[in-house]
Amino acid sequence: MKICKKIFIYCLGLFFLALGVTFSIKSQLGISPINSIPYIISLITGFEQGHIIIGIFSIFILIQIVLLRKNFKIINLFQIIFSVVFGYFVTFTNSLIIFESPESYIAKLGLLFISMVFVAIGVILYLRAEMVPLPAEGCMLAIQSITKKEFHRIKTSFDVSLVITAAGLSIVFLGEFNGVREGTIISAIGIGKIIGFIENNFDYQIENLLKFLQS
Repeated sequence: MKICKKIFIYCLGLFFLALGVTFSIKSQLGISPINSIPYIISLITGFEQGHIIIGIFSIFILIQIVLLRKNFKIINLFQIIFSVVFGYFVTFTNSLIIFESPESYIAKLGLLFISMVFVAIGVILYLRAEMVPLPAEGCMLAIQSITKKEFHRIKTSFDVSLVITAAGLSIVFLGEFNGVREGTIISAIGIGKIIGFIENNFDYQIENLLKFLQS
């Protein structure tokens, strides 16, 4: 029964994460940091973005293996499978949120902020379920195990690195910024900070919620 409750918390986290992706899309202020590199490589090569995402996620898993070595758990190879599950959640939330993207720039920023909060909540919930992380977060957790730094700080640095790499690829191979906009940069800097704020100020409430969901 306990594993069923952990799966529920995990899926609830993925659902919030997917909501965040959907609201980010609605804001039309740029692609998310985690999708920035696959998006740019897709434009450069003409390959399907979904295939490139699998390739990038596989690299994240390889980085985990290199960093963790004997501490890498074989079960973490299932990260790719759970990424597919997350993809279905995104499709589902896209079908739920059907309103048109607003014309007002302020409203777009509002949707972006909502998306960042949903992503932060989603990451906190699904990681605290202590199951298999998605490849990007798994890579961040591996870095955390080596550096002993707070997760939200690692996430900010990780996301910013992805955005800088994507922007560089875009300029070198496409001759312009493409897909990487202010929303991408704001998300890269802000989501980790929101995670830190929630965990530092509402950790007690989060733990009580998780205990209630598992009771």
